[in-house]
Amino acid sequence: MNKKRRLTIAYICLIIVLFLAGIVCVLAGSVSISLTDIFTKGTVSNSIVFDLRIPRMIAAIFAGGALAIAGYCLQTFFHNPIAGPYLLGISSGAKLSVAVLLIVLAGRINVLNSVTMVIVAFTGAMISMGFVLIVSRYVKSMSMLLVCGVMIGYICTAICDLLIAFADDSDIVNLHNWSRGSLSGITLTQSLIMSLIISISVIFVFSISKPMSAFLVSENYAKSVGVNISLFKVVLVVLSSLLSATVTAFAGPVSFVGIAVPHLIRKILKTERPIFIIPACFLGGAAFTCVCDVISRTLFAPTELSISTITAIFGSPVVIYMLIKKQRA
Repeated sequence: MNKKRRLTIAYICLIIVLFLAGIVCVLAGSVSISLTDIFTKGTVSNSIVFDLRIPRMIAAIFAGGALAIAGYCLQTFFHNPIAGPYLLGISSGAKLSVAVLLIVLAGRINVLNSVTMVIVAFTGAMISMGFVLIVSRYVKSMSMLLVCGVMIGYICTAICDLLIAFADDSDIVNLHNWSRGSLSGITLTQSLIMSLIISISVIFVFSISKPMSAFLVSENYAKSVGVNISLFKVVLVVLSSLLSATVTAFAGPVSFVGIAVPHLIRKILKTERPIFIIPACFLGGAAFTCVCDVISRTLFAPTELSISTITAIFGSPVVIYMLIKKQRA
C-alpha cells in the first residue's frame, strides 16, 4: 500500500471513529433518550441532549484533541516520545493555580470569568514548565526527567491538600470533583470558550509544522534552513502549555492522552511529518477522550467515574510499552 493511500484510509477511519464516538457521547447515558423527543422542545430528552450532552461532547472533542497535540509538541521539543503534559507535571501546575483561584475566590467563579481561569491555569502551567526546562539542563535521562515531573505533581498535590484544609465544605467537594478530571456540568458557553481558545492554538501549531519537521531532524539542520531555534522553542512551549492549561481549567487534569495518542498515531500513519501527524493527533485524541468519557459515565451509572481514571487505564499500558521499548533500544 502506497503512502498516500495509507494516509487517506487512516484519516477516513479516524473521522468515522470520531463521528461515531460523538453520536454515542450524545445518546449514551444513565437516562435513555427517545430519538423522537430529542428535537421536541420542553421534553426531558431535549433538555438532556442540548443542555448537558452536546456541550459535554464538544468539550470532550476539543479537550482530547488539545491534549494530544500538546503532548506531540512536547515530544517534539524534547525529542522524546515519552514526554507529555501530565507526566511532566505541567497539568499539575495548572491544577494548583486553578485550585488557588477556586478557594480564594470561592462562590464568585462563574461563566464570565472562564477566561480568567484559563489565564491562571496557563500561568501555573508555565511555572511548572519552567521548572522542567531548568531540570532538563542538568538531567539528560528522559526517565529521570519524568521522575522529576512526577515529583512536581506530588508537590502540587500536597499544596492543594493544604489549601483544602482551610476551605469550606462546599468548596472542598467542588475542588475534589474538579481535580479528579471530569467534564460533568460543563455548560455550552464554557465548551465554546474552550473550543475557541483551543482552535486558535491548534491553528498556530499547524502553522509551524514546517519548522517542526526540520527541528525533528536536528537543531543544526533547522538552523541551516533558517529556523530561529530560540523563538521556535518558546512558541512550542507556550502553545503546548496553553493547550494543556485550557483543558485543565475547564475539565481538571486528564492523564495519558498526550502521550498515548501521538504514539498510536505515528504507528497508524507510519510517518513522522508534523503536517500529517498534527491533524491526525487532534482526531485521535478527540475520539479517544469521547469514548473514555462515555465509559466514565455509563460503566457504573448513575455513579460517574473520573475521566482521568479511564484514560489512565487505557493510556498507561501504552506508556509502559514505550518505556520498555526505549530501554531495549
